[in-house]
Amino acid sequence: MSAEYSVSLDKVVKELSLTVIYAPEDISNIYIKSQDVNRPGLMLAGYEEYFDNRRVQFMGLAELEFAKSLGEEESLKRMEYFFSKKPALVIFTRGLEIEPSILVFAEKYGVPVVSSNDSTSGCMSATISYLGVELAPRITRHGVLVEVYGEGVLLLGDSGVGKSETALELINRGHRLIADDAVEIRRTTNKTLVGSAPDNIRHFIELRGVGVLNFRRLFGIGAVKMTEKIDMVIQLELWDNEKSYDRMGLENEYMEILGIEVPVCVVPVKPGRNLSIIIEAAAMNNRQKKMGYNSARELLEKLGTEYDMEQEKKVLDFWHDY
Repeated sequence: MSAEYSVSLDKVVKELSLTVIYAPEDISNIYIKSQDVNRPGLMLAGYEEYFDNRRVQFMGLAELEFAKSLGEEESLKRMEYFFSKKPALVIFTRGLEIEPSILVFAEKYGVPVVSSNDSTSGCMSATISYLGVELAPRITRHGVLVEVYGEGVLLLGDSGVGKSETALELINRGHRLIADDAVEIRRTTNKTLVGSAPDNIRHFIELRGVGVLNFRRLFGIGAVKMTEKIDMVIQLELWDNEKSYDRMGLENEYMEILGIEVPVCVVPVKPGRNLSIIIEAAAMNNRQKKMGYNSARELLEKLGTEYDMEQEKKVLDFWHDY
């Protein structure tokens, strides 16, 4: 069973610039647990099938005007029934005036009510985006996350292989650090992974023989970033003479993280290899592949050949002889 995450109402209020109209208790003790939101027009019309009271409910101009069109007595009846379902949170948008009777129902059933000056669609969009990140499924991986030429690169590898040292060189070359040692990865959509650092170690990095450094203090605010989409994984490992490494890069290999496949490159580490420059090249190459260009395929086309294992050997032999 997947873990259930939550976000406190006080964080939601601060992030979305909402005004608290009524809360049954301290809003720091009230939690939102569903990423989904709802406009309860169907509920007010009498259709309650599939109504989920864990969702944030939005009351806009359409909902309030519909309720008024039912007449005062029926409107109050429908509104009380809605609040009796105890929704997690009700947001009134457009700065609309809230009838005192609504607040009576909110107090009676212990339902928090807040107000927003934004349009209903704008407020919903901002709420969905925020809850999508805060309540997303997540895992923590031991590694380093850096932004290289706009690409989010997750560096993985055994302890001591040089991930943090490589990150230091990349930051020194103008790229940005997101997380070191522990990378919190969230699946914000069915196609997107976003990485960040745990709050207590954000922007800190550990270098063996030197100690713990605060990159934000050392290199400035431009050298760090809070979050970044994960576009590729680079697996660092000690060079193994017995292992055959990919030398053409025709096809992407993938690593599955939270059900999403991410391109992965295995980069062997040994003295004399400049890992930061290799990672820069890998990041740019990954971007080119996303744009539909593959340099290895272009080389094969120039040589007038198709890809297979035997041809790969011939191409590589030709390359070295040339």
